Amino acid sequence: MKKLSDYSGRFLPDLKPSDFSPDTLAQLLTLYSQLYIALDGFWYLVVKERAGDEEALACDLQAWERICKYEMAKIKRQLKIRGNDVVALMKALQVCPWFQPMKCKMEIRNKNYGMFTVTYCPTLAALEEEGEGREGEICNLVEPRILGAYAASFNPDIEVKCLKSPPRKSRDDICCQWEFRLGS
Repeated sequence: MKKLSDYSGRFLPDLKPSDFSPDTLAQLLTLYSQLYIALDGFWYLVVKERAGDEEALACDLQAWERICKYEMAKIKRQLKIRGNDVVALMKALQVCPWFQPMKCKMEIRNKNYGMFTVTYCPTLAALEEEGEGREGEICNLVEPRILGAYAASFNPDIEVKCLKSPPRKSRDDICCQWEFRLGS
């Protein structure tokens, strides 16, 4: 890539994704995902400062429920993900910007049952660092609604159940674990 001084007095060329190496594109994907999460955090904190935690939480839930539906529609269309079962949902979740900076594993037992285990979550790490105890509220109130909205965008009958959530006894513990089930 040329140095900025190479363009003195001229317009910079338009950059296209094809101008970057696969490694750089992967790094940008990770960065964009981190920025997506940071925007959510900053937005929440600004509403909290202006209108209080209760209003910030209400706005956060409403915004996430809208973006989940929008995001899943775009991902399904772009990657041609078909179906309305747990496997289709898990395929789409793997590429969600929200999930990219996390460390997690997805276990599929059959097309109607899967488990999602998070071993590192940047949001939880930030909340624990903040030290106000908001992780209980965010992880136990907001996350079930977000995951439920993602699931409902595939099939309103997919049940989302939290098997483990913060607060954690130790930072070595898993962050959270979720079960996705369609039918009994």
